[in-house]
Amino acid sequence: MDDEEARNRLLDAAEELFYRHGIQAVGMDRIRTASGVPLKRLYRLYPAKESLVTAYLERRDRRWTASLRASVAGAAEPVPAVFDWLARWFCEPGFRGCAFLNAYGELGAAAPEVVRVHKAELHALLAELVPAGAPPALADQLLILVEGATTVAALSPGPEPARRARELAELLLRQ
Repeated sequence: MDDEEARNRLLDAAEELFYRHGIQAVGMDRIRTASGVPLKRLYRLYPAKESLVTAYLERRDRRWTASLRASVAGAAEPVPAVFDWLARWFCEPGFRGCAFLNAYGELGAAAPEVVRVHKAELHALLAELVPAGAPPALADQLLILVEGATTVAALSPGPEPARRARELAELLLRQ
């Protein structure tokens, strides 16, 4: 196995275990066992658990953001399309809320910078989608709806929190 395959196996295992069980509950030995990558190679590629956590979140950010962007690209109504995408995400098997908020909830100020970067990217995406001439605060309000729906869905998975948030977003768009 070359380093790229080892990295992918480690990141796959880290994503599965960190997202399901939490960052602090999963040790490097458990990642090693799940990935099949020898411990020596794991520590050569990721010298500390923090570097593996950062890499896991960076990869998740790229995939999550790309999926959302692809879903709203070309949508007749891009803001409601965000909430339709969320409704599908909330129904995925193993959905446990936002990995970035989960990481911040566990690690607090010690959470990797990618957590803040991810939220800033989401805000920027929402700002791109609001209609021209909309109040500047609309992107902030939409972010709160996205985050609130995600948190509610983490406690009670299913599409309903996204549908309710979509209704509120549509009200904001009409005003």
